[in-house]
Amino acid sequence: MRLSDLRGRSVAVWGTGREGRAAVTAVAAHGPAELVAVDDSANFLSLDWSGPLAEVAPLVTGEEGFARLAAADVVVRSPGVPQTHPWLVELRRRGVTVTGGSALWMADHAARTVGVTGSKGKSTTSSLISHLLTALDQPNVFGGNIGVPLLDLPEAELYVLELSSYQCSDLTDSPRVAVVTALFPEHLDAHGGEREYYRDKLNLLAHGPETVVVNGTDERLAVELGDRPAVRAGRPDGFHVAPGPDGGPWFHAADRPLFPRTTLPLVGAHNAGNLCVALAVLDALGVDVPARSDEVAAAVTAFQGLAHRLTEIADPSGLTFVDDTLATSPYAAMHAIDAYADRPLTVIVGGTDRGLDYTPLREHLADREITVIGIPDSGPRIVEALAGLPRVRAELADDLVAAVRLSRKLTPADGVVLLSPAAPSYGRFRNFEHRSEVFAEAVRDTA
Repeated sequence: MRLSDLRGRSVAVWGTGREGRAAVTAVAAHGPAELVAVDDSANFLSLDWSGPLAEVAPLVTGEEGFARLAAADVVVRSPGVPQTHPWLVELRRRGVTVTGGSALWMADHAARTVGVTGSKGKSTTSSLISHLLTALDQPNVFGGNIGVPLLDLPEAELYVLELSSYQCSDLTDSPRVAVVTALFPEHLDAHGGEREYYRDKLNLLAHGPETVVVNGTDERLAVELGDRPAVRAGRPDGFHVAPGPDGGPWFHAADRPLFPRTTLPLVGAHNAGNLCVALAVLDALGVDVPARSDEVAAAVTAFQGLAHRLTEIADPSGLTFVDDTLATSPYAAMHAIDAYADRPLTVIVGGTDRGLDYTPLREHLADREITVIGIPDSGPRIVEALAGLPRVRAELADDLVAAVRLSRKLTPADGVVLLSPAAPSYGRFRNFEHRSEVFAEAVRDTA
């Protein structure tokens, strides 16, 4: 379904955050017979609804909101509305057509788009792709889940998009190059379960992409893909990391060394994997990476890591404090812990308790010497899950500030204090940015 298909039809836009506002503006320009905005009381992404938006799409709330959704020819769902929402389940049972702003946009722009999703690494990888293309004289527009709704993007010859599972789930067109960086259980409450999450995530690949690029070292992703044709980055026959001419790790294109691993300023094996995926995407777009390896290396060196993802904070004590607040699952925290495997490490964990299984984290730390500090709400449960591991020292703190203070006492002078909470931020913080701010202030105030 395209935006042009909405002309003369009754449309209800569900959600009044950034995505909902963008959808109303875009749909209104295509002449619907009727247009309303609906906001249920659970939508915490709501913004003020007044002025021109309210004139073209009156806002309806409460039970009347459901009635208007059910009566519409087409419902445009904002990504923040979970697949498990009772209203959404009932609308689909009744056969109401439900789509999303991302799907409407993709129907018109798929052939010019690189779409990147993944349970971990999608932000960094999509940013790397956009950055490298720009440096190699291939202008592109970057947007999506990273902060710019697709329906707000300007016209361009090439797009690079970060796409969440919520956005992928509604797509009926795949981008020209469809990219998946990693796959592990995440957002299960919003999708209805692990199988449903994988289905929605991999819907990105389900509608005839020209090229599929994946992280070929991700075992769960390999199982889900089966024998589907795909470029599998990280393997020896493609872009991967292996010993180079100086004996140290280098990025390679098959058997051809490109540049040293130290060229990439981001720590962690997962970030090296993200770059391998990005290089494979460049290759799929016709960039001769080996022939232009010097230019690519210069662009890689200039890449700035994204905030809240293994962001190091300087400290006069000699400790390295690291903000990885966007690590909201045990799997993401495991990647972060591995990035500092060669240094004494204290990791601060805990946040909103979604009932996640922390057994994978326990198994990952079984032979690791590490200090873990748990903070509310899920911290005590994580600490309990780690009980009995002989080389894990586990402590509890009342809050994030107290955890930072305790970490200074428990971490050797050359060590790392890592905020990688394995849980979301909402509940005790306004959002993940607020959690980062509190962490950074605590580091400064306890110095």
